[in-house]
Amino acid sequence: MLISRALGIVVSLFLCTVALGQQQKPNFIVVMADDLGFGDLGIYGASLIDTPNLDRMAAEGIYFDSFYASANVCTASRGGLLTGRYPVRLDLVSDVARPTNDIHLAESEITIAEALKEQGYSTAIFGKWHLGSRIEWYPLRHGFDEFFGALHSNDMPEFRLYRDDQVIEDPVDQTTLTERYTAESLRFIEDNQDQPFFLYIPHSFPHVPLFVSNQFEGKSDAGLYGDVVETIDWSMGMIFDKLQELGLDDNTLVVFTSDNGPWFEGSSGQYRDRKGSSWEGGLRVPFIARWPGTIPAGSHSTEPAMNIDILPTVLDFAGVDLPANRAIDGLSLKGMLTQAQVSPHEVIYLFNNDRIAGVRKGRWKLVVESFYRGALPSFDNPNSYYGPNGLLFDLEKDPSETYSYTRENPDVVEELRAHLIQGQQDLNSAVLPNMWNR
Repeated sequence: MLISRALGIVVSLFLCTVALGQQQKPNFIVVMADDLGFGDLGIYGASLIDTPNLDRMAAEGIYFDSFYASANVCTASRGGLLTGRYPVRLDLVSDVARPTNDIHLAESEITIAEALKEQGYSTAIFGKWHLGSRIEWYPLRHGFDEFFGALHSNDMPEFRLYRDDQVIEDPVDQTTLTERYTAESLRFIEDNQDQPFFLYIPHSFPHVPLFVSNQFEGKSDAGLYGDVVETIDWSMGMIFDKLQELGLDDNTLVVFTSDNGPWFEGSSGQYRDRKGSSWEGGLRVPFIARWPGTIPAGSHSTEPAMNIDILPTVLDFAGVDLPANRAIDGLSLKGMLTQAQVSPHEVIYLFNNDRIAGVRKGRWKLVVESFYRGALPSFDNPNSYYGPNGLLFDLEKDPSETYSYTRENPDVVEELRAHLIQGQQDLNSAVLPNMWNR
């Protein structure tokens, strides 16, 4: 009898220890808006769109001024975020994933979800996948336990709503998509409150066409686009309320960003151009992180970082080793988030499809190509108007990339061009022939 009771106590203590260990593992929520501009949030200067929850998130955590998407279009950027690798390594750069092509994230790639699932995490994605438009390439093949959402953008044919591998709505009522993604997220958080979880919410909006429900229609001073953004802000508030209600606030890292710059609507803030370009407006995006008690409130960083850093950051906080036998280009931002450290990157490469279009190091950015009237002029060709060295911008003095300082800073140009050449070799990046030859 005594032996039985003692054994029962030992088992109970063991189970409590296991449960405590699980509770001590941090939770992670990564939210990605689609085509949201840098200047579309109050914390980044928006005056016509009201984003109190995201502004509060920044006040209670940290926001970055120099955070980049890993691509200037949807699919490649999402692949970069989930794998920690430059998209050129993933073969995701020739186009975005469509129902009419074979572009998809290879099954051999390791996502944040896969890495955490091996450590006992519950994982879910509620929103837009856009890393393969066939069921055999869908999220449950890449480490996610649950999927509720769409396989690609809402302007493409065959836009259907899935739960796991089953179509549950066709055609889709897009007016309530953000609210339904939010409802699924709240349910998942509640279901997994006693175990560690990773929740990825890649919203379908503000990618066009734009939709909102009656609850949010006409609320913003920025038209329908603003209504859509304010709906996403509402969603963030609901998530924070749920975390607080369940006592998970102090054990959950929440990250908010966008997959690239704004398309035909939306604000790039003070930055040049929009989605699809290699100027700052196409690649510089919002980044806000919140974790009460771990990230000091009211923090702000001007140091450069990129969405490929999210995987190594999450795994660092979780105490999980990086995937082996492959190059991980991202670096952990743990020091930047918690101790105001400088960027761990010596340089960051900014891509246009399979080519390095720009190199960012500290205050400097060297640009060697960008779109103009449907063409791709090269700025690093001896036969171009600008000669062989590219355009050099001082992003502290001239964040709008208005004036080149190539001639005034030959040493900086030489240094960045050396990084460019090294990056082209290491990443097997293509080089654009000059299209302005005469």
